[in-house]
Amino acid sequence: MPTLTYLQFHLVFLGLPLLALAVAAARGVTLLGPRTATPAVRLAGRAVDARALGVLVMAVLALVYTTPWDSYLIQRGAWRYGEGTVLARLFAVPLGEYLFFVAQPVLTALWLYRLPMDVGPLRIALAQRALGVGLGGAVSLSGWWLASSDPGFYLGTLFVWAGPVLALQWGFGWTYLLDRWRTVLAGVGVPTLYLWLVDRFAIGDGIWYISDRYTTGLEVPLLGLPIEEAAFFLLTNLFVVQGLVLWEWVVRRWA
Repeated sequence: MPTLTYLQFHLVFLGLPLLALAVAAARGVTLLGPRTATPAVRLAGRAVDARALGVLVMAVLALVYTTPWDSYLIQRGAWRYGEGTVLARLFAVPLGEYLFFVAQPVLTALWLYRLPMDVGPLRIALAQRALGVGLGGAVSLSGWWLASSDPGFYLGTLFVWAGPVLALQWGFGWTYLLDRWRTVLAGVGVPTLYLWLVDRFAIGDGIWYISDRYTTGLEVPLLGLPIEEAAFFLLTNLFVVQGLVLWEWVVRRWA
């Protein structure tokens, strides 16, 4: 039997780091360089913290965009939950999972904002935009191919779902993101590794189980984490970090 329910797992392994990062943010703690000034924008005639607004937008988008995909995979049996770990569901999705959809982007954002954030001009040619959109489209196309077989179903549907977001972000400013690769790498890498570790704990504890039928059987070396799970956390953190780095440029044009 699992030692934690699904909701308890998230309260412990997301709630505690969220609290720690919130305290660090309140005290102005920074890493790897001086703190970047927080911009403000005018919204309905009032000054609003642009970063808080950006995190809110990311959390809402994550909830809206992830729910249908997640519900579909649960109903197909890509993963299931341990006995007694889920108290209630909505659209086949455990209520605790909706909490995760919101908590993950907040966690990643609070970490990202502890890092230096250089904001400069965004210059990208039309051909470069087309390349970014094309690369995102290629991710989705590869997903369609993978999803045509049972072992590739989870990974394939993940790529199909991820491709449009990557196409939008890369088409908007992949050159801008590349120029800030250190911030992107640090912003994505640390929360992704953390979520890999806690996900591996949850699987080992029986809080949830990944389908053998709908996965490739490949695992992250040393961790023993299915690559499908690893890819999910990597891609979703990439969405958040790239989105917020680009948002920094947008709000300075808006302000």
